[in-house]
Amino acid sequence: MTETGSPLPLLSRYAIMIDVGYIYASAGELLFSTAARREYRVDTDKLIQALTRHADDQVRGELLRVYWYDAARDRVPTIDQRVIAQMPWVKLRLGNLNARGQQKGVDAQIRADMEALARHRAITDAVLVAGDEDMVPAVEAAQAFGVRVHLWGVEPPYGTNQAEHLVWESDTVEVLERSFLEPYFTRSPGPDSPPGPAGPPARQGQPAGAKPTPAVVFGERHVARPQARPGPVPPPVPASVAARLGPERERVEEAGEHVAQRWILTRGEDNIRDLLPGPILPPVIDKELLVDAEKELGLSLRAYQEAREWLRDAFWERVHRQFGIGVGRSRS
Repeated sequence: MTETGSPLPLLSRYAIMIDVGYIYASAGELLFSTAARREYRVDTDKLIQALTRHADDQVRGELLRVYWYDAARDRVPTIDQRVIAQMPWVKLRLGNLNARGQQKGVDAQIRADMEALARHRAITDAVLVAGDEDMVPAVEAAQAFGVRVHLWGVEPPYGTNQAEHLVWESDTVEVLERSFLEPYFTRSPGPDSPPGPAGPPARQGQPAGAKPTPAVVFGERHVARPQARPGPVPPPVPASVAARLGPERERVEEAGEHVAQRWILTRGEDNIRDLLPGPILPPVIDKELLVDAEKELGLSLRAYQEAREWLRDAFWERVHRQFGIGVGRSRS
């Protein structure tokens, strides 16, 4: 209390609460098209540091601590989890990992911690890295005590990887893009790797056999890619690689027309008429168009601005036909 008897102002303070199952699986899908942890390695301490720095740039106040919610068999921490538990300002929370590899009890721990911190006025803001709709009650409870909840998600390869209701209830929403996550994830070497040295030779200042940093790994890939060797004609480019080269225009345009047709049928002509005359879509509707098209295509269009323009043009062409507006596509 101050001399006048009024309460002291609450200092801005925030916690970072990370659902490890969500961020690992979503990043694995984005970077390697797999959610299985055994398929990739994570430089966890560097990832936590990066998330902490990013929060420091985005959220007002001081950091209380980072809560790292993971799971382990019988709640016995692995070696990696023991290392995380010893990091400063990091609190390890473990749920149980059942025989089928499913996490149990993690969501409940996040909800309990968020509500307790809010009730005791330990924080004014919470950064939540999660995607499950089960987090909605925790968000609502924290907000009831005056806490602002900032939801962070991983860029989805297509569609969305966060519950719509969770996105609605959060105070702010941010997407961690591929470029942010990529330095901290590397693919694990598989058993079918071609014969040869187990790894690159030791570098100056690096002990022999030491694990190379992600920067070194990605740097070597960049250098090695242009090197051409004489030999037989290479096999056809796999479909997964071809998808990265960019989507086909015809498929994108078909998706745009299909989404427009589906919206006309499900949302009604009156709602669609409100979008006329175009060609600009409100940002929220534009995002819905993108998400629906990506689900139909099974791939992301976010890195291909031209493809997004094809999508919008095809959408408008279908809408214009519906309402008898004789306007062709705006772009060639």
